[in-house]
Amino acid sequence: MEALLDTHVVIWWFENAPRLSKRASAILAAPNNTLYVSAAVGWEIAIKLNVGKFQSTELMGDMAGFLAGEGWRQLPISLEHAVRAGLLPLHHRDPFDRLLVAQAQALNLPILSADRELDEYDVRRLW
Repeated sequence: MEALLDTHVVIWWFENAPRLSKRASAILAAPNNTLYVSAAVGWEIAIKLNVGKFQSTELMGDMAGFLAGEGWRQLPISLEHAVRAGLLPLHHRDPFDRLLVAQAQALNLPILSADRELDEYDVRRLW
């Protein structure tokens, strides 16, 4: 299975938080799954750290190492992704989530996310 991870999923997995669903935890733990983390996730986590909504400087200190250790793949943001995100209907006001939707659509990937607002878009959400 392939999937794109939402920011809160990366944070909750890193923190070993109980908020992950059983299905999400199983997807994250399965070694044969191909899981992608957008550059937008790193950007969003850095902003959350900077404004005090996230406390772990450890994750930010070596996010690439954390992703590699989990076997997750980095997903860069292309011009196509950025334009697609900008043209999406405003069902969701969060620009990071809109970018994830655009990437998921462009690459035909489901998004692993607890965010039900994503269901307003033409994208498959796993939870």
